[in-house]
Amino acid sequence: MKTTKKKKNDDMRVEYDFSKAERGKFYRPLDKGYTVHVTKKDGTVEVNHYILAEGTILLAPDVLEYFPDSESVNEALRSLIHLMGKMPAKKYRQRKTMALQVAEKQ
Repeated sequence: MKTTKKKKNDDMRVEYDFSKAERGKFYRPLDKGYTVHVTKKDGTVEVNHYILAEGTILLAPDVLEYFPDSESVNEALRSLIHLMGKMPAKKYRQRKTMALQVAEKQ
């Protein structure tokens, strides 16, 4: 079995040490709110706490690229709701099917 050594990234400065880094250390979900500290020129610090308004929905980045604004999201969801109303309820239930034998016994 061959092992390969990783190529050292020469772009990283020597003084940067990430050996004790912790992934996601400062990650906090937005739905719990967030605090912004603004330092003004006179040295005072203004602290603002923001929370998401009731009914706010966060879209994943891959979905966001298809829906540039709230109206496009609402339009897509309304069409989906309209289609769901036309589907018979039986379509949503899965039937139990018998396993088919695909090869013959010899």
